[in-house]
Amino acid sequence: MKRRDILRGSAALAATAGLSAPAVSQGVAANRLLRFAPQSNPGSLDPVWTTAYVTRNHAFLVYDTLYGSDADLAVSPQMAAGHVEEDGGRTVIVTLREGLKFHDGEPVRAQDCVPSITRWWRRDPMGQAAAAATEEVTALDDRRIRFRLKAPYPRLISTLAKPSNGLYIMPERVARTDPFQQITDYTGSGPMRFKRDEWITGQIMVYERFADYRPLATGTPSLTAGPKVMNLDRIEWRILPDAGTAAAALQAGEIDWWEQPQVDIQPLLRRNRNIVVDVQDPIGLVSALRFNTLHPPFDNPAIRRAVIAAVNQQDVVIAINGNDPAGYTTGVGWFTPGTPLANNAGLEAFKSSIAAGRAALQAAGYRGEKVVFLGPTDILAPKAASEVMGDVFRQMGFDTDYQAMDWGTVLQRRSKKEPPTQGGWSALCTSFAGYDFLDPLVHSQVRGHGDQAWFGWPNVPRLEELRTQWLAATDLPTQQRLAAEIQAAALEAAPGIPLGHYKQFTAYRRNLTGVLKGIPVFWNLRKG
Repeated sequence: MKRRDILRGSAALAATAGLSAPAVSQGVAANRLLRFAPQSNPGSLDPVWTTAYVTRNHAFLVYDTLYGSDADLAVSPQMAAGHVEEDGGRTVIVTLREGLKFHDGEPVRAQDCVPSITRWWRRDPMGQAAAAATEEVTALDDRRIRFRLKAPYPRLISTLAKPSNGLYIMPERVARTDPFQQITDYTGSGPMRFKRDEWITGQIMVYERFADYRPLATGTPSLTAGPKVMNLDRIEWRILPDAGTAAAALQAGEIDWWEQPQVDIQPLLRRNRNIVVDVQDPIGLVSALRFNTLHPPFDNPAIRRAVIAAVNQQDVVIAINGNDPAGYTTGVGWFTPGTPLANNAGLEAFKSSIAAGRAALQAAGYRGEKVVFLGPTDILAPKAASEVMGDVFRQMGFDTDYQAMDWGTVLQRRSKKEPPTQGGWSALCTSFAGYDFLDPLVHSQVRGHGDQAWFGWPNVPRLEELRTQWLAATDLPTQQRLAAEIQAAALEAAPGIPLGHYKQFTAYRRNLTGVLKGIPVFWNLRKG
């Protein structure tokens, strides 16, 4: 009843005042203007520096990729015209399509692609494997990129086509930025140009159709593959952290698409004949807890394992997605449920018992160190998971300092390696698309390569050894066996904890058609 009252109040406010809009949008035809409420305010606009999906979604508007992947993960050229293999597969030459341009009018050259590749693959797990397999990557001329490989590497092209947090091509001057520093120049060659002059952080981000973008002439749009035909002239991202305000705006037609409506509001939206509520990503997402392994108390693996005993995955996924079992999966390990490498290895560590976790914590020698838990306030799944796990921490007996902040601040804070008492952190919750948990090649959470690892920086040589063995395996049974060993080793070392699998719903006005499944992308859309 309280939620209903909030929505009625917000609806009245929206009806009388409306969402403020820059004057320039008034000159755009209504069916060529899209207003979108993203999952959160982006804390960074650099898709290499951060793995945040809100930044990834921004990147697919502004940048383009050499290759794309469809919903079945079949690879096809995008910026590339194609590639050839020479020397028994030890040399791969990728040729760019003709006529590609950046938003500043400069041509896209192989000399731009090479530093874009090398910057990206220093940070990305899939890219790191390709980098290790490559002797040298160079520009032969303006349109040809040559990979000289140490040995044939059949995964190279699929790596360049990675659909989530993939390889985005930037101008050479931008791509030469240290990958551990954020870019400040957002020039791309994608279908939309970012209007930095209209950007008001925490309020609005604006994109304008790039007239010189050249989509593929043939093919069917699917995930990140196929023609990226933009039927919109202007896209406005409206940052609406309050769920009641976002729901009222969608119902009133003040926005066209709300990326992540809260579960308790979805029934209200479903009753509105002008709104569609649908699953955005059929493969789903996995909620996860991540520890900072550099500092006490979570530099102790036994203390990290103690938390596993206390975790009840059902509590987490119900908080995210409601009570309908069709919307979630429990008994989940580190690989996406329903995919070939999903397994049960090590799951016996989950006791779903606070008492068991408390006993394990005492046995592990916890000395009362303060735990700084970063709790986002404005992003659906990480917020819900954080609230559940923050309570678990307190019940277990951790001295928990739960620090509530917007998601953008979490993204900045999680990069800090300083002790928790000096502005660092101890634990956080986030979510990962199922595409990013398909196998050890793409997976960031079952790595153990120290300073080069995902935030939390675990040093677990056994995980790296098993990943190397998996990369060398050529048959599915061997890959499945090694994936089970990786999962067991990851739950033993416990750099993080899988918290369950869930489906993410999205909501949009019924006059918006052509919404593609998977990642929220904006090509192929038509607004009636």
